[in-house]
Order: sequence, then C-alpha cells, then structure tokens
Amino acid sequence: MTQTPHGFDPQDPRNAAPAQYPVTSEAPSGSVEGYPAGGTADSTDPGAGAPVDAIAVPREEAPRAGTPAPTAAAPEPRRVTRAGMVWTAVASALVVLILLIVFILQNQVYVQVKFFGLEGSVPLGVALFIAAVGGGVLVAIAGAARIIQLRLATHRQRIRLAGQATRSR
Repeated sequence: MTQTPHGFDPQDPRNAAPAQYPVTSEAPSGSVEGYPAGGTADSTDPGAGAPVDAIAVPREEAPRAGTPAPTAAAPEPRRVTRAGMVWTAVASALVVLILLIVFILQNQVYVQVKFFGLEGSVPLGVALFIAAVGGGVLVAIAGAARIIQLRLATHRQRIRLAGQATRSR
C-alpha cells in the first residue's frame, strides 16, 4: 500500500509524476529480434504482410503519483453453512471408517487378551480398535467434565453480575 506524502495534491501539475516510458511517434528502424527489417511481419505470423507499426498495441496510462492503483473487486468470501459442515463431517467420517475397515481386515491374526482376570482370543485389529474406542471414551469423559465445569462457572458469574446490577439500581 502506498502512502500519500503530507501536503501532496494529486491535481497540482507540479506534483505530477514524470512519464516512465515516453511515447514517441517515431517507429524504430532496422531489424528487431524476431522481425525482419523493413517493417513487415514474417509469413508465419498471422498478420503476415502488415507493417509492424500498423499493428495496434494497447498502452496503459501510468497511474499518477499519490493515486492508488486500481484494484480488482475482492471476491466475496465463502460463507460456511451448516449443510457444508455436515457434508464435510460425513465425508471425513467415511474416510476414517474406510481406513479402519482396511486396518481390521489386514490384522486378522488372533491374539491372547487379558483384562481384569478375563482372558480371550480376538483378532488383533479388533483388539486395537476396541482399545482406541476406549481411549476416545476416556477423552470424551474428561472433556465433558471440563465443559460442565466451565458452564457452571459462567452460570455463577451471570448470577453474580445480575445481582450486582439489581443492587446498583
């Protein structure tokens, strides 16, 4: 982003920026790389036979000093919708489930499992899946306890603020 100097008036001709590339009416003479001398284009060129100076080349006017450069309109930001969030969650869950199915199918070797005096044989993939689900349940319980704790603290604070507001009236 450019800043305008203090006391700068873009309408004042004394503050006008010099032309960066002055345009002259004279065409360059001689051969230019890729073009033959004499001002005509090559026969492989779509404008074959046309003089080089007859080809119209659009020129943009250089922005004046102190005026902001024109910018394209910013695209409208995408809105996040509930349907979009649900679709993303469902697609992510399907990918995870497919990976879990592949993992369980590839780990079908039976292993001996002992838990609090209970013994049994289960496929390795199933045993690891049950262990992962158990860990997730423990994390969910800890998270729920913290959420309940924060809600109670917020509720107590609202009651305290409401009591102070009624006393101050």
